[in-house]
Amino acid sequence: DSESESELEPPDAARPASQEASEQRPSTEQEDRPSLEDKDLSLWEPEIQTPRAAGRRRCHTDCLEAPLSSAFGCLGWAVGAHPWFFLLAAMMLTAALGSGLIYLPKDKEEDLEQQYTPIGGPAKAERRFVQAHFTTNDSYRFSAARRSTEVSFASILVVANAASLLEEDTFTEVSRLDDAVQSVSVEEVNGTQIPYTQVCAKYKNVCVPPNPLLNAWQQNRTLDLRNVTFPIFDYEDHPIYLGGFFGGNALGKRMGRNQLLLQTKALRLLYYLKTERLEDKLRSKQWLAHFLNQFNNIKNGLNLKNIKVVHFTSLSRQLEFEATSKTVIPLFHLAYVLIILFKKFLAFWFSLFFLFTNSLIFAIYSFLFAIYFGFICFFFTGIGVDDMFIMISAWQKTSLMEGIRERMSHVYSKVAVSITITTVTNILAFYTGVMSSFRSVRYFCIYTGTTLFFCYIYNITCFGAFMALDGKREVVCLRWLKKPETPDQKCPSLKKFCFPFGSVVDEQGTDVHPMNVFFRDYFGPFLTNTQSKVFVVVLYILYLVSSIYGCFQVQEGLDLRNLASDDSYITPYFNVEEEYFSDYGPRVMVVITKSIDYWDKEVRQKLEKCMIDFEKNSYVDANLTEFWLRAYVQYMKGNGQDPNDKNAFINGISGFVNYFPTFMYDINISSSNEIISSRGFVQTMHVSSSTSKKIMLF
Repeated sequence: DSESESELEPPDAARPASQEASEQRPSTEQEDRPSLEDKDLSLWEPEIQTPRAAGRRRCHTDCLEAPLSSAFGCLGWAVGAHPWFFLLAAMMLTAALGSGLIYLPKDKEEDLEQQYTPIGGPAKAERRFVQAHFTTNDSYRFSAARRSTEVSFASILVVANAASLLEEDTFTEVSRLDDAVQSVSVEEVNGTQIPYTQVCAKYKNVCVPPNPLLNAWQQNRTLDLRNVTFPIFDYEDHPIYLGGFFGGNALGKRMGRNQLLLQTKALRLLYYLKTERLEDKLRSKQWLAHFLNQFNNIKNGLNLKNIKVVHFTSLSRQLEFEATSKTVIPLFHLAYVLIILFKKFLAFWFSLFFLFTNSLIFAIYSFLFAIYFGFICFFFTGIGVDDMFIMISAWQKTSLMEGIRERMSHVYSKVAVSITITTVTNILAFYTGVMSSFRSVRYFCIYTGTTLFFCYIYNITCFGAFMALDGKREVVCLRWLKKPETPDQKCPSLKKFCFPFGSVVDEQGTDVHPMNVFFRDYFGPFLTNTQSKVFVVVLYILYLVSSIYGCFQVQEGLDLRNLASDDSYITPYFNVEEEYFSDYGPRVMVVITKSIDYWDKEVRQKLEKCMIDFEKNSYVDANLTEFWLRAYVQYMKGNGQDPNDKNAFINGISGFVNYFPTFMYDINISSSNEIISSRGFVQTMHVSSSTSKKIMLF
């Protein structure tokens, strides 16, 4: 009777908000809903009302959540009402913004120093000072130690198969290799040949020898290689610096500041090229590129039996960095297949036939962008998938008995705070990287933050449109399943199409998957028992201990071998260099930036004390310090001149640099015969690691 029926109806206060919303919406939505006649009204339970204390004022803490949920509910209603509009609008926006990719520079060479060194760092300011006060000349007075920037070069490391390189047969093979390299020439576009002699850095119109001892032996084949001293060898009254050119050394008795070189396992050939003028720089780059292409042919053609060789050039870092990016692009295919399979495996969160197609389309778009932007696409794709599953989870909890617009409104209002707040915090976190002093970090953070913003926009528009369209499919499927002539048991294939992976519809029209039942009825209780809690706590403590241990194992610095592919030619080069040539590091320039009275004895003593302090560093070889003032004072005393006399000191510099032309570019004298600045050099030792370099500087 009517009285009993009224008892089964839920009171107004307990009626679902979605039902109230559906009664307030226009009647046009009724065509997208399944009939409510099949709903079991006995499932409704009255909500227990608790009266509030009179006069008690409620504290509102949803000042952000309430308006945000309301706004997203309206957006969800609009997306559910017009899914094709939001879908096509997102596609058109993608096409419009994607057209800008054609303006990206393709052949522009990336400056690694500009990208991966701090902006405004003190080293760059010091280099600018050196470049402004000290000149160089690659065509007549080249000196690698006096260059403030890295020069163009080709380096070859030669390792002997025998115990030592100091054998005539071995040096003969090395000499043949040197001749073959110096005979390399590259043809320009107009057919002009560029030989090595045209691009090599020169000293007194002669190409700088790649190895000073090899050059001396080539000029005098009777040179006794068993009577060579290290690190300085006096050849015809001219000191030859060998430190850094030979490695794996066995030293004998001491001869003054040097020791007899008994055995050496490896040597270095360094071919310096001119870079001062733009024309010379371009030609040197062409020659190096041709050298890299022809080196394996040169090595195979020489049929070397006594030595093994590896090579590296000043272009290798840039070229291998670019080549590594190209070699990993084929792996993107596999990665995106795995991503798609992962999405399909997680499709139980939703009846995902249409959404799987959506994921596939998104993956294709991401792959196209990956061709331009590389690994970062994996990053924002992962974040986008997180938001997708949050929306899917909220959609799963809606009732199939509601209309599409009500369901979309309910989904958007539920996920508004979660996906918006997380997206905003992620974007702000990346945009704080704009304050970094590294350009590469700045560009990465700007690009990633902007990408996350558009990923958020696409999630609430394009993906929402796909959800609405898939909701229409669910309505059609549910109508088919409720027809008398097509019961569930007679249409297993249709039911599987409508609700994949074994999901079913409960009494309230909610899609329920067996995996949800598993976590609710089995995994949840298992995780909350005492034994599981103890295991989780112990596991977390082990994780914490291992993490703290790992923090102490982190090493500073970047190994260039990790930036190249596994089969790169630079990997064996750095292996050999680390094994045999780690004793002698770079030469450090000590610059006196102010004009001082060098002829004053007290001033010279202070300078000498400063240089001695540098030489006391455990990472500096005091015997290899090169300072013009020491040599000049000895030169003046040898000529009977007084170094404390200003006029004699200033007037004698011209004769000194003519006799020792190496120091010509270490003294900056103004037109008024005032020494504006000067410099010296100290030789570092055992600074192959980033940690040792940092300690050496401190």
